[in-house]
Amino acid sequence: MRYYETLYIINPNLAEEDYRAVVAKFTDAVGKNKGIVTKVDEWGKKTLAYDIKKFDKGFYVLLQYCGESGLTAEIKREMSLDDRILKYQTIKLSDNADLEKLMPKPTPSETESAETAEVEAVEEAENSEATGTEGEGEKDGL
Repeated sequence: MRYYETLYIINPNLAEEDYRAVVAKFTDAVGKNKGIVTKVDEWGKKTLAYDIKKFDKGFYVLLQYCGESGLTAEIKREMSLDDRILKYQTIKLSDNADLEKLMPKPTPSETESAETAEVEAVEEAENSEATGTEGEGEKDGL
């Protein structure tokens, strides 16, 4: 698979939910075209070096993904049709990307918190079975 990076600028006058919808649209577009998103980095609202479509600011979003060569053509087509996108640029970073190395790895704190939550859930289930507290609310209604 090839590894690509697309940087696009979104209209700064959009509401928060519209901005989120644009980001989700292009993230989903990669998946619909048999690509895999490795990273979505939202840089926020920045001042542009020059006016684009009469705007001097824009929301910058960096989208990194893997896919076949036809994927970029479809992303380019969708971005050019969307009026909310001021400008975009796609760069091929690699011809043969190792997807396992590109996927973000969970941080140790995320792994520990998931394990802790799982242990707590098991302990809670064991305690409720031992005390017979599960389903007490249903007995009152009968």
